[in-house]
Amino acid sequence: MQQSKSLRKFGASLRPSGWYWMLYLLPGLLIYVVFMAYPLIASIQLSFYTGSFGNRTFVGFQNYITLFTDPTHSSRFFNAFGHTWIFFAIHMVVQNMLGILFAVMLTNRTMRGRSIYQTIIFLPTTLAVVVTGYLWKLILSPVWTGDILASMGLGFLAQPWLGNESTALVCVALVSCWQWMGIPTMMFVAALQGVSEELIEASSLEGANSWHIFRHIKLPLIKPVVGIVTILTFVNNFNAFDVVYSMENANGAPNYATDLIGTLFYRVGIAGQHPVAIADAGLGATIATITFLMLSIFVIPTLIKTQGGD
Repeated sequence: MQQSKSLRKFGASLRPSGWYWMLYLLPGLLIYVVFMAYPLIASIQLSFYTGSFGNRTFVGFQNYITLFTDPTHSSRFFNAFGHTWIFFAIHMVVQNMLGILFAVMLTNRTMRGRSIYQTIIFLPTTLAVVVTGYLWKLILSPVWTGDILASMGLGFLAQPWLGNESTALVCVALVSCWQWMGIPTMMFVAALQGVSEELIEASSLEGANSWHIFRHIKLPLIKPVVGIVTILTFVNNFNAFDVVYSMENANGAPNYATDLIGTLFYRVGIAGQHPVAIADAGLGATIATITFLMLSIFVIPTLIKTQGGD
């Protein structure tokens, strides 16, 4: 008995007490501060300076004034800003709507070969964006596929889709939707699989059809996942760069018709933009800061609306 009490006392002495539990958070907190918080604060601070990294000059809000009032910079910014919203809207309508549709189909117990279809839908996500962008660039080029389409009686599809200002952005967005559709689909599948079968069976007995079950039972129950998918889509689209770079170029060709916030930031803050072709880190940080503020304004209310308990 005395030995048992001694062992319990020894075990209790090994348990962390007070603030010692915070030690377990330090590794993750350190990584977050070094790779997330510090770069964010440094970027915001950099937006108030101009010049090279070795010779910076404090200019206050001049970079923000330049971005919104200078004819060249403001026209490029609002052009990229509008295109990014269109890019996001296409993803919401095509990628996420089809993701929900595919998820409903894949969670239907009467459907055969569900695992095969899941693999097919998710497979493009595993490919490199540069590879898929280049392949779709060839597919959409009439030079490469014109003869094949003509032999199939589809010669009218042999158009310079990526060279036309009115269709280039839509084509790039649809290619992006095709590649990343697997992620929201799998998230919706996981959410729908968590819906109680008893609720579905009870509603069926009450005479509800498939649409009513989805609209009034499944959709409200997966609202938190819908919110998360919306936020991820918004954040990823406002940081999109690689798909435009691989299918068009960093200038958002043709004639800036596919220019997004991500490509504009790259040209201004990293590579340098025509006609000066000299990188302006301060102005680039200004674009990044404005993007961060827009993300915060959208993300925080969406989280509150979709993640709060009803």
